Parts: sequence; C-alpha cells; structure tokens
Amino acid sequence: MSAVDAAIYGIHLLFAGLWSGSVMFVAYAVLPTAMDGDANAAPLSTVTGKLTTVSRASALLLLLTGGHLAATKYTAGSLFGTTRGYLVVAMVVLWFLLAGLVEVGASKLSDGFAQQKVREPAREARPFLLGAAVVAGLLLLDAGAILGLFYTA
Repeated sequence: MSAVDAAIYGIHLLFAGLWSGSVMFVAYAVLPTAMDGDANAAPLSTVTGKLTTVSRASALLLLLTGGHLAATKYTAGSLFGTTRGYLVVAMVVLWFLLAGLVEVGASKLSDGFAQQKVREPAREARPFLLGAAVVAGLLLLDAGAILGLFYTA
C-alpha cells in the first residue's frame, strides 16, 4: 500500500468515526438532556452548531476519500457485481441518508433553540437524530464487513 493510499484510508476512517460518534453522542446524551429541560438553549445551540460542522466536513471528506478509494480499488463491474461492491454502494446510500437525517435534525434543534425553546425542538429532532444514530451504526458495520471481505479475499 502506498503512503498516499494509507493517508486516504486514515482520513476516511478518522472522519467516519468522528461523524458517527458525534451523531450517536448527540442522540443518546444531548437530546435526553434537552428533552428533560436540564440545559439552556445557548449551550445546546453551540453543540448543534458543532454537530453540523462535523457532519458537513465529514460528509465532504468522506465523499472525497471514498471516491478516491472506489475509483482506485473498484471497477464498474466489481462495484455492481460483487458482494464487496454491493457493500460499497450500500455505504454510499447510507452516507446520503446520514447526511440528510443530521441536517434535518440539527435544523429542527437550531430553529427551536433560536427561539430559546429546548424541550420542544429536542422532541421534534429526536426521530431524525435517533435514525441518524442507527444509520451511523449501520455504516460502521458495513465498513467492518467490507474490511472483513478484503482480508478474506
């Protein structure tokens, strides 16, 4: 493996973990706090802003690094004709779904926090961010399956 490929893999994995972990943390730690009314809108707004930044930066970097990896490691035939290829295609679909769910959930939080509301925006964002957390977990499982097939091939 070349140094460039190793760096691309490293960046890809780092931001996949950061994005997934951030989404899961907000869904399972921040949202319940907001729904209970145990925090003010200002700090929650800051957390939401950071989630959006992490999500957008990760989505962009994963698109670039994943695109490079797919272009150098797969052909059209292997993407649409092998188990590993199907897992890569599934990863792309899940990636779009994760980005969309985080954007909608974070938007619902931001809109409510701007009005100094906490409980209601958290309840409205909850299904989107819980869905995003599930998708993030599926993405990590998908990545594990791809790597498992890579090392057994």
